[in-house]
Amino acid sequence: MRTKEAIQEDEERIRELVRELTDEKQLQFFKQTEKDLKDPDTYATLNFLFIAGLHHFYLGKWLRGLINFTVFMLGAILLFSPALVIGAFLLLAITIIELKALFNSQILVQEYNNEVMERIYREVIGS
Repeated sequence: MRTKEAIQEDEERIRELVRELTDEKQLQFFKQTEKDLKDPDTYATLNFLFIAGLHHFYLGKWLRGLINFTVFMLGAILLFSPALVIGAFLLLAITIIELKALFNSQILVQEYNNEVMERIYREVIGS
């Protein structure tokens, strides 16, 4: 993961590029970003629910979300079987892994949003 400073510099670079666009293209850019940008608080809330994977789905990372959700569900199911210890271990492991995403939610979503803004900018200047 990149540093917070590098991500903020990247965001500022994109914003400077957008300021150089014509008013019409700026409007087009901002209309599209309003639809496509993600909210860090929503991401953190989905992660905080500990139904592993929902926050990945929110950012469109379907494979990672599916893997997390599957491991979470397997762990939950195993809690009610003779393999209780394995189920508890899986839930603990996924929780520890996802805590990092929870604590870094602001940076992760800002980096995602930078990628979205970069893509939209390229589309706007290409049209």
